[in-house]
Amino acid sequence: MAQAQELPQLVSEFVEMAGDYVRQETIEPAKSLGRYFGFSFGAGLLAAIGAVPLVVGGTRWLVYAMPDDRANAIWTGTGYVLMSLVVFAVAGLVGWAVSR
Repeated sequence: MAQAQELPQLVSEFVEMAGDYVRQETIEPAKSLGRYFGFSFGAGLLAAIGAVPLVVGGTRWLVYAMPDDRANAIWTGTGYVLMSLVVFAVAGLVGWAVSR
């Protein structure tokens, strides 16, 4: 059992150890997590910027490849629907690959 004279010293040692523990177990890992988040966000942003022109170009190509029937505009809509399905399928495959 600690003596009454030792209590202030023990409390100050406890506070110092608790501060060191918090710094070691929370602040330092959070710094590395912030760097990881920054690189991940940057990579996702660049991928999205690159995917938009590909999707727009693919859509225009698919609509151009459809039959040219001005009286019946169903083919243009079909091109947009097909490209939407392709985009959702690719996004699903990427999500599936990332979650594995």
